[in-house]
Amino acid sequence: MARITVEDCLENVDNRFNLVLIASKRARQLAEGHQSELEIENDKNTVLALREIAAGLVNSDILIDEPEPEETAEDLFLSDDTEAEEAVATVEGIAANAYSIAKETPPTDA
Repeated sequence: MARITVEDCLENVDNRFNLVLIASKRARQLAEGHQSELEIENDKNTVLALREIAAGLVNSDILIDEPEPEETAEDLFLSDDTEAEEAVATVEGIAANAYSIAKETPPTDA
């Protein structure tokens, strides 16, 4: 296992601040299960991220977040979501209970 230095990484990154951002984001990706193109060699995710940067496999493009597609109200309405159906059933049940309680409660004189 070769030792990785900041200088090795700075050959491929603009400055130390970006290096920290790039390395931390890549280490998080590796922790989430993303695959590395390098042999792991029993390295921790942070060391592997720095090795990838030093090898030129990872750069500042990693910091650009891909926007997630937004769900429209129509998409949410038309989705077959069990949780949403359960929530609607719960709200309907609460409304029915409130209605029956209101119907049974005699009006009060103000």
